[in-house]
Amino acid sequence: MIGLDTNIVVRYIAQDDAIQSPIATQLVESLSSENLGFITLISIVELVWVMQGCYQASKEDTVTILQSLLHTREFMIENAEVVTKALHVYTASNADFADCLIERSANHAKCKRTMTFDSNAAKSAGMLLAK
Repeated sequence: MIGLDTNIVVRYIAQDDAIQSPIATQLVESLSSENLGFITLISIVELVWVMQGCYQASKEDTVTILQSLLHTREFMIENAEVVTKALHVYTASNADFADCLIERSANHAKCKRTMTFDSNAAKSAGMLLAK
C-alpha cells in the first residue's frame, strides 16, 4: 500500500497539468488490490476544498468524485464508513462537507454531541450551537 497526497488525487481527477497529470495517472493506474492507494481523511477534506475552490466543482460533482473514490477497489479511504456517512449528510443538507465529516467523526467516536460556534453547521450538519 502507498499513501496518496491530495495533489496526486487532484491531478488524476482534473487532468489539467501537462507534466503532473500523466505521472498521477500512471501512479493511480498502477494500483491494484495487492497495492492499494491510501487516502487520508485530511486529503479527502483538502480534495473537496480544492475541487470546489480552485476548480469550481459543484456540490453534485463533488459528491460524484467522493462516491467514485469510495467505490474504487484500488483505493483505501481512511475511515471510509465515516466518510460515507458524512457524504450522506452533506448530500441532504446545506452544510459544508468538512462540518459533516467533523460531526460524523465525533459521532463515530461516541461523542454525545459536537459543539460549534458555526450556526450553519448547527442547523445543517447536526452540531449543537455553543452559547
